[in-house]
Amino acid sequence: MLTLSYFPILWKYAEIIMIPKPGKPPHEPTSFWPISLLPITSKLFERLLLKIIRDEHDPSTLLPSHQFGFRERHSTIHQVHRIVNEIVTSLEEKKYCNAVFLDISEAFDRIWHPGLLFKLKHALTSNNYLLLKSYLADSNFAVRHNYNLSDDYPFEAGVPQGSVLGPLLFLIFTADIPQAGHTTIASFADDVAVLSANKYPVSATRHLQTNLNTLAECYTRWWIQVNQARSVQVTFTTRTKVCPPLTFNNAPIPVAAEGKYLGLRLDQLLTWQTHIRAKRRQLDIKFRQMLWLLGRNSKLSLNNKLFLYKGVLKTFWSYGVQL
Repeated sequence: MLTLSYFPILWKYAEIIMIPKPGKPPHEPTSFWPISLLPITSKLFERLLLKIIRDEHDPSTLLPSHQFGFRERHSTIHQVHRIVNEIVTSLEEKKYCNAVFLDISEAFDRIWHPGLLFKLKHALTSNNYLLLKSYLADSNFAVRHNYNLSDDYPFEAGVPQGSVLGPLLFLIFTADIPQAGHTTIASFADDVAVLSANKYPVSATRHLQTNLNTLAECYTRWWIQVNQARSVQVTFTTRTKVCPPLTFNNAPIPVAAEGKYLGLRLDQLLTWQTHIRAKRRQLDIKFRQMLWLLGRNSKLSLNNKLFLYKGVLKTFWSYGVQL
């Protein structure tokens, strides 16, 4: 396969199962998470090819420095720390930090294959490019529901959910997003935040709007869709004023008093009060669900209860506690 740059067609067949989302109506397709079950041999070879690509290409030159997703020694906490540090600095200097948290719709499912192949051809060696071109071509899938299996359909866009190479292909596809001056971009896979700090709210908005305009042009060119209604604009400041509103693709971005990024809620003064309250609610709900295992009437040993606490409950409040 490495010599011929050919990916077998039998390894490019995905069986999709639908995982229901809690509390969603079962008759709507958007109420399910689609998970692709791929051949084991295909995933083994993908892992081998991923190692070859990483050995032949330096990730620092292949991917932008603001992209932390699916990279070694780059965690969500590291990325949120960049944002928090920017906000704290602006608060200490009595500036206005205008921030936008963009919501990209179905990012992995909407990757435009011709555009992805164009970028792969310029980023990778010819052998790796031809092999990935064969990997993307003539892929098919079927949807399984209980014991029923649908007809086969071709993959015309996106990368299979659960594939080993899918994250790398997405990162390469979005590696050239532009950044304007006086702004900070933080990306973790498809979670994108853009910030601009300035002493004057109008200037902060102007710099941020310039970057959003270039982002909108780039996303439109490569068929990346942003949901403006689910994106959020937040002004982090100790002043009474807020920054003027922003637009994306000529559509207004909703203004809120807090933004959520990578599981952490950031309020305007960065007091963490809303984040702690939300985590406390989640912890209470989960504890009530596990009360039959952790309560006094449970016959589990203390060591087993401690094991469940560390593995399940502790993760709710300890995530992001460094910040």
